[in-house]
Amino acid sequence: MIDIKQIRTDPDRFIQSAKVKNIDVDIRKLLQIDSQLLDLRKQLQDARTEQNAAGKQIATLTGEAKQPAIAKVSQLKSKIKQLDEQIGELEPAFGELMICVPQPPAPDVPVGDDSANVEIRREGTIRKFDFEPKDHVELGEALGIIDIARGVKIAGTRNFVLKGAGAMLHQAVLRLATDRMIAKGFVPVTVPVLVNESAMYGTGFFPLYRDQAYLAERDQMSLVGTSEVPVTSLHADEILSAEELPKKYVAGTTCFRREAGAAGKDTYGLYRVHFFDKVEQVIVCAGDEQTSINHHQEILANTEQVMQELELPYRVVNCATGDLGQGNVQRFDIETWMPSRDSYGETHSASRYYDFQARRLNMRYRDAAGDLHFCHTLNNTVMASPRILIPILELYQNADGTITIPPPLRPYMGGMEKIEPRTY
Repeated sequence: MIDIKQIRTDPDRFIQSAKVKNIDVDIRKLLQIDSQLLDLRKQLQDARTEQNAAGKQIATLTGEAKQPAIAKVSQLKSKIKQLDEQIGELEPAFGELMICVPQPPAPDVPVGDDSANVEIRREGTIRKFDFEPKDHVELGEALGIIDIARGVKIAGTRNFVLKGAGAMLHQAVLRLATDRMIAKGFVPVTVPVLVNESAMYGTGFFPLYRDQAYLAERDQMSLVGTSEVPVTSLHADEILSAEELPKKYVAGTTCFRREAGAAGKDTYGLYRVHFFDKVEQVIVCAGDEQTSINHHQEILANTEQVMQELELPYRVVNCATGDLGQGNVQRFDIETWMPSRDSYGETHSASRYYDFQARRLNMRYRDAAGDLHFCHTLNNTVMASPRILIPILELYQNADGTITIPPPLRPYMGGMEKIEPRTY
């Protein structure tokens, strides 16, 4: 949620923000309703003040002098009721517009759709094969570790089954990511993946991206598309102390996405699926822009270190305005080289929100002087699987169809060094 005072002060900034983020919200109409509400609330306050004064005056009057004062109180009572009704009619429209206003992007965010994303740097060396490499589906099916057909049979398109060493590799990357974050002082948390809608609204996934979520409508609950939702919501409606900040959490959850609007896009293999597991880092910090920027670089570096440990070639991109969500001030994506795509594919996203989510969640802290401020929030993928299995399987494949397991993952797979064909 945006501070309405900021919108009143600089409406053009928010009109431009909505334009470059491709979010349909009428800022002028919002300000018109806001002006009406300000006027009506002022009238209401004045009428109540006058009513109180008239009520006190009645107690001092006697006889016929009392009747005009009683009539005046009655008129004021009627006026107050009318003003209350007018305000009640306008407030829902105001709320519907306010909750759709996007956070303005940082000045260095490129303008445009995802084709305008700007590469910041590349890391690692892209492997050159001396044999014809196979894609992850060919490899996985031949090894008996990926079974897409049975996943589709059970749950429809964009589903899969991992078996044997495939399931072990899936768990290994998640455990590696979690352990590396715990070593950095992040507190591990286990959180619900079925949440009430207030958490989805609070983190900015509703109402604009509601069609991406799987809903348990009978219970007014939603399956999360990322553990960012429950973890960021941990301190909703709380007042923290400045000494407690920053809060640093890491959580691993299953994530669910309908992939609405992705018909015909990335339908092959494990790239774009309806469920996956993700280890997410979340930071709740003081409401200071430079502090947020520093933490943004920190969480990005945390993920890069894991990628470098796995020796996976990747690039970091500064995402353009049209590729940002409603609440993002800035987002850096890590894209990993995938031989079967002959390009880099997004595997991680690092976002900062400033106070956008904290305002919606009513998450504040008290500084040393006793003043209240809204927190800032950030999050970043440490590891998401099975998508990360695509570059691992494809880049670590051998000419005989086996897969060499990256050394950092071997302790999580019982010392296994290679995945070889096996019937499960």
